[in-house]
Amino acid sequence: GSVTSGMVVYDMMRMIKSPVSTICMGLAASMGSILLSGGAKGKRYIFPHGEVMIHQPSLGGHIQAVSADMEIHAEQILRTKELGAKILAENTGQTIERIRKDFERDYWMDAEASLKYGIVDKIIDKLV
Repeated sequence: GSVTSGMVVYDMMRMIKSPVSTICMGLAASMGSILLSGGAKGKRYIFPHGEVMIHQPSLGGHIQAVSADMEIHAEQILRTKELGAKILAENTGQTIERIRKDFERDYWMDAEASLKYGIVDKIIDKLV
């Protein structure tokens, strides 16, 4: 998903007074994984067959720019990568070094792995 749009949602989740529950019902990938991890501690859930994928940000589409602008885009994407790593480290308890390493390629987790990683707090086994 779009990092810019996702960060608006993430910021709102942090600003409101009510605790925010997050639930992965299928796949929480890319920005979705950051949003899933951003729920209130104890209120981050995943369905038994849910999956999570984290990775570094990418530039979509065909970019047409002069070399100076390409440098600006490269710097921006590196800042965005570092921001995502910092947020995931804060939300999961993983070290920033671990997140940076896992960001290098698509890093897939099933429900159990995402629980151990700290992205979610509980695997939902029934609806109440």
